[in-house]
Amino acid sequence: MDTAQSMSQHRFMAVTVSKSGVGELLRDWRRRRRLSQLELSNRAEISTRHLSFLETGRSVPSREMVLQLADHLDLMLRDRNRLLLAAGFAPVYPESAFEAPELGAVRSAVRQVLRGHEPYPAVVVDRSWQLVDANQSLAILTDLVDPSLLAPPANVLRASLHPNGLAPHIVNLGEWRAHLLHRLRRQAEFSGDPTLAELEDELRGYPCRDPRPEHDLPPASNIVVPLRVRRPEGVLNLFTTVATFGTPLDVTVSELSIESFYPADEETSRVLRGTRELAGAGY
Repeated sequence: MDTAQSMSQHRFMAVTVSKSGVGELLRDWRRRRRLSQLELSNRAEISTRHLSFLETGRSVPSREMVLQLADHLDLMLRDRNRLLLAAGFAPVYPESAFEAPELGAVRSAVRQVLRGHEPYPAVVVDRSWQLVDANQSLAILTDLVDPSLLAPPANVLRASLHPNGLAPHIVNLGEWRAHLLHRLRRQAEFSGDPTLAELEDELRGYPCRDPRPEHDLPPASNIVVPLRVRRPEGVLNLFTTVATFGTPLDVTVSELSIESFYPADEETSRVLRGTRELAGAGY
C-alpha cells in the first residue's frame, strides 16, 4: 500500500458506522437536545412533516440535509460523520493522528501555548480526557501520582480522582471531585458517548474522604472552584481555564482541549516560579 493510500484510509478509519438508521439517529439526537419536531424543523427551515418522514425512514435525506440538520443539532464533527455514514454518504471531516504531518501547524500552536504557560501547569486532552500533551510544569502535580496511572493512554480524570492518584493530596477533594464529575456528566449527556458515561460510573465508585453535595452553594469568597493540592512546599491553590480551537474541520482538532492551571494566590505563584528556577539551575 502506498503512503498516500495509507494516509487516506487513516484519516477516516476511526469513524464507526452506527447500526441505527439515519432516521433513528436523528430522532435520538433531537430528543437528546430536548427539541420537539416543530422546534427543529423551524430551525432547519423544513416542514415538520418532512422531518417526521426522515425520522421514520419514509424519506431519505440528501447529504446536504444531513449536514443541515447536524448543524442545527449542534453535533460534534465525529457525530456528523456517523450521521452521514448512516445515511449512506462518505464522511466529510477527516480524523488525523495528533502526530500526523497534516497537523503540524496545530501541534506547533499547541506546544507554543504549553511552553508560554510555564512555569504554570498546562495539559492537552482529547474528548475522552486522555492525555495528549503537557508542559514540564505539570510535573508538580503528576509527581504525586502513581506512575501506573500515567502510562499511555493516561486518563487525566482517572489520575486525578483515583486513590493512587492525585486524590489523597487534594485538600478539597469533595469539592473538586464534584466539579469534575459535573463536567463529565454534562459532556456525556451532550455527546451521547457511552465511554464517557462508563468513565463517570468508574470515577463515582472511587472512595472520597470528603463527600459534598454536588449542588452545594460555594463560599461567598470563591469566584471559581479551586484545586487545592498539598505538597511538601505547602498547599498549592490553583484555578483552571479551558481553551479549544475555534473553527476546526478535523475531528481530532475539534476534540482537543487545553486546560491551563493558574495560581490563585501569591504563595502558589511563588512556589511555581521557584520550581522553574530550580529546574533551570539543574537541581
